[in-house]
Amino acid sequence: MADVFEYAVVRAVPRVERGECLNVGVILWCQAFGFLGARTLVNPARLLVLDPGIDLDLVRAQLDGLARICAGGGAAGAAGALTPGERFRWLTSPRSTVVQMSPVHSGFTDDPVTELDRLTDLLVSPPAPATPGSMR
Repeated sequence: MADVFEYAVVRAVPRVERGECLNVGVILWCQAFGFLGARTLVNPARLLVLDPGIDLDLVRAQLDGLARICAGGGAAGAAGALTPGERFRWLTSPRSTVVQMSPVHSGFTDDPVTELDRLTDLLVSPPAPATPGSMR
């Protein structure tokens, strides 16, 4: 039986004042399964188009921190002691930094890990090239 899940798209916003962003990950919370997970994918070439001076190491470090918070425990610092649902809410709260979250969306799944992979492929992986005659 499918259960409700919530997710947010992780966005890199190299220059906050410009508001331009690139999807670099997804976090997914499914209370019924007690699952909180993150998948990230950084495409340096695409980020450098938005800002040739972006600090890619900083973006990767922030994404690594996000993954640690999703996993919980001591490596996540004080946030690691929160429940998975509390960590999801903390991660998805609005902030004005280089790594930001989209609004929270929801759906139904009976396999949150597979759903996280599907959403990452759909929303983060670079799109396939258009074929002749197709419209985008």
